[in-house]
Amino acid sequence: MRVLICPDKFAGTLSAPEVAEAVVAGWSKPDELIKRPLSDGGPGFIEVLAGALPGRRIPVPTVDPLGRPVEGEILLSGTTAYVESAHACGLHLLSAEERDPNSASSYGLGLLLQAAVEAGAAEVVIGLGGSAVNDAGAGMLAALGAPPVDIAGYALPYGGAYLNAAASLGGVPRLRQVSLVAATDVDNPLTGLQGASNVFGPQKGASREDVYRLDAALEQFAGVLEKAFGVEDLQRAPGGGAAGGIGAALIALGGRVVSGIGLVSTAIGLEKELDAADLVITGEGSFDHQSLRGKVVAGIANAARDRGLPCVVLAGRNETGYREAAAAGVTETYSLTEHFGSTDLAMAEPARGLRELAGRLSEQWSRL
Repeated sequence: MRVLICPDKFAGTLSAPEVAEAVVAGWSKPDELIKRPLSDGGPGFIEVLAGALPGRRIPVPTVDPLGRPVEGEILLSGTTAYVESAHACGLHLLSAEERDPNSASSYGLGLLLQAAVEAGAAEVVIGLGGSAVNDAGAGMLAALGAPPVDIAGYALPYGGAYLNAAASLGGVPRLRQVSLVAATDVDNPLTGLQGASNVFGPQKGASREDVYRLDAALEQFAGVLEKAFGVEDLQRAPGGGAAGGIGAALIALGGRVVSGIGLVSTAIGLEKELDAADLVITGEGSFDHQSLRGKVVAGIANAARDRGLPCVVLAGRNETGYREAAAAGVTETYSLTEHFGSTDLAMAEPARGLRELAGRLSEQWSRL
């Protein structure tokens, strides 16, 4: 039997390649196992693409959401550079106590973009997801030479909460006319009930009062971006709410939004592997309602359903109902939390849990 193993990362514990390796290690039958780890633009975007595309990974010193030095990288393949926003803006870079989208900044992403431009890229693809910021790319623009300023022309402090005083930009972004692509499977707009602040702000540390303040600040900044770059209706653009509104800034800069999972799938030849598979195994850390809104698991399950293939989801935890999962193309779901009977064990020993679950699946599904 040909088993296609194509998971996303288990956020905070295992990368997508590590998840795939654990499943392979636990499979007890001599079937043909094909590993194709995936990313929808969030953490692991560069790692997954680097395993499939020719090119070189270039280390880039940058800063985290609080301005502390961290090591990032870009992947240069031909004239296209790939950048992972989570290298500089990732939620995983902060402790739970440090999470505060009022002051977290995307400045470090601007440094990565600057490095991609300096490396000679004609096109830069930015993977968006897993961010700790809610500043609509204001910090990124500042690093590129276009900081948001108040009505008196003074640069604003970093962070989304201060954008309510934004009046204009204090410069022009230094991008040398490169083409920008935002890779994300988040279709949320910048503002409103489904916007960046309301939907993703709380997981980044925002209180209810913070959410109201941040949403209003992003609305103000959207007007600044529209005026500066001659765009319209930026607040409602699909994907504008990705990565705390960085999607909106990239759209304002003339960037186009593409499906992250679609881009990665094409790069690794996933369609061909799906056509040849007998069983598909995918997964992610938390299988919940957001998973079914265009993330990796939903994309894989839909593709498997269209081909009449069984699709098994392995997750750290499962918060979806059977009917909604089945409607998306999921045949079965297994979670580490249920397997161990403990959230703490699921977080502490995810690789062991995946190996054990894979062993059970091989006994259940293998024809040998």
